[in-house]
Amino acid sequence: MATYKKRGYKPTTKAEIDNDIENFDNVEENSTTAEVFNTLDETASKTEDWVASNQKYIFVIIGVVAALVLGYLGYNEFVAQPKESEAMNDMSQAKIYFNEAVNGTEKDSLYTLALNGGEGKYGMLDIINEHGGTPAANLAQYYAGMAYLNLKDYKKAIDHLSDFKSEDQALAPLAKGAIGDAFVQLNQLDDALDYYRQAADIRENEFTTPMYLNKAGLISLELGKAKDALGYFETIKNEYPSSTEAATVDVFIGKAQVLASK
Repeated sequence: MATYKKRGYKPTTKAEIDNDIENFDNVEENSTTAEVFNTLDETASKTEDWVASNQKYIFVIIGVVAALVLGYLGYNEFVAQPKESEAMNDMSQAKIYFNEAVNGTEKDSLYTLALNGGEGKYGMLDIINEHGGTPAANLAQYYAGMAYLNLKDYKKAIDHLSDFKSEDQALAPLAKGAIGDAFVQLNQLDDALDYYRQAADIRENEFTTPMYLNKAGLISLELGKAKDALGYFETIKNEYPSSTEAATVDVFIGKAQVLASK
């Protein structure tokens, strides 16, 4: 039998109180849930309206993005990769000349062939000019710079090595260090020191880092910067004890200490 509560009715038993609390919670929960769904419906409706009104622009944006992605993939597959393969193939004989110059006796003539080419094949300078923008042309800048360094054309060596860009663990510091060597030959010791420091810092490893720290130390001594030199030599001793430079570094540490104390 259905019952109702009169106006001014107050629950008197615990069961009635608990029942009223439960009814209130249910009403509040249902109200909150309804409010959430109403908000979601309104948001969805607004989103649908926005999409409908801006559909043309959305399709244009999607089309542009797709075209860019497909264009990039197509360029890599049909233009960049074949161009790079061609450039590396054209550079093969110049690399042979360079390697023979490093290991052979007729160095000057072989370095010249590496630069200018021979036997109808491209030299490093041709690769730079004909295949600009490719990784092969970038690598050719390194080879050309090192060839000019060995041919004692130090300004051209600096120009080409400065244009060489690399993240390689060995080639990056070797290029910076070779620029330092060129500046030493030009008697620009401050510039040389700067590049030796860059070469030591750019890629830390057990080979190039102690080598260029040692060169930085020796140039610092020449420039009267004994305290700086001492720091470079002590870094070799403490952090690269197995390096070739560590075998003689104590002598230079002693010299730097004497000069720094004056």
